[in-house]
Amino acid sequence: MELREMRAFVVVVEEGSLSAAARRLHVSQPALSQTMNALERQLGVQLLVRRSTGVQATEAGMTLLAEARAVLSRHDQAVAAVARHTAAGDRVLKLGIPLELPTDLLSRPLADLAAAHPGTRVQARHMSTAAQFAALRAGEIDVGLVREHPIGPDLDAVLVVEEALGVLLSADQAAAVAGPDGIRLDALAGLDWVGFPRSGSPAWYDELTAILRSHGLDLGPAAPEGQELIPEVKLAAVTAGGAFALAPPSWSQPIPDSVTWSPLVGHPLVRRTWAVWPASSHRRDLGRLIAALEVRGLEQVRSAADAGRL
Repeated sequence: MELREMRAFVVVVEEGSLSAAARRLHVSQPALSQTMNALERQLGVQLLVRRSTGVQATEAGMTLLAEARAVLSRHDQAVAAVARHTAAGDRVLKLGIPLELPTDLLSRPLADLAAAHPGTRVQARHMSTAAQFAALRAGEIDVGLVREHPIGPDLDAVLVVEEALGVLLSADQAAAVAGPDGIRLDALAGLDWVGFPRSGSPAWYDELTAILRSHGLDLGPAAPEGQELIPEVKLAAVTAGGAFALAPPSWSQPIPDSVTWSPLVGHPLVRRTWAVWPASSHRRDLGRLIAALEVRGLEQVRSAADAGRL
């Protein structure tokens, strides 16, 4: 049995609902249900009674709940105890990042970290927001850069960047709808949105799609679960015509002549990125990186405000 499965089971019992537990864990309900089913198969006992009003632990489930809480508590204590004896030169800071970030977001903070803690080595992994939340709670990463603010007291967060999203269109379509200040969001009606799966960042997806729908856009079928919205996918869909994609002005991917990036009039879509880390962490190198990211974020927000973009 994995620690992540134990943590998921504890949350399910505490919430008394798979849907509420899925929201708290930032995973999809079907995925969480599969985890619970697999856990029951693995142990050979029924752990939960499932009703239309929620779930309740069986006698075996209550036994597992007590044991899981004890194991998780002991695990957290052990990790904290070992961390106090870890030499600075042996430290690895595991960082989760989304697919798209401003090119200069991490350069200065990482340089500052290297100067202050030369023994810390940074390992970065591309992960969705939901996957980062799960990894943070499982102790698999130390800090994440995510698209939505975490819920609950176990994670701390600070805003590090805000990006006013623009639109990628085929050059012909952009020429037909662009005005002097950019493109109105409602001018994209009738085009397909090259979106991302909701499971990757549910709160950001809901915020984004609500704004698009409020401007009369029919979003069409949702992106398949697990599909990574890499830049090449965006460009290929837009180049083919009949579709639009969203991207910040600092998008790092080279844009071909057949595609045009334009700002949206009034900047109705603002993508925010938070740095998130365990509230119980006392790592000095992590604190240094967070402080540098926070300074970088404040500078960016002030600059954007002065320019009237946010």
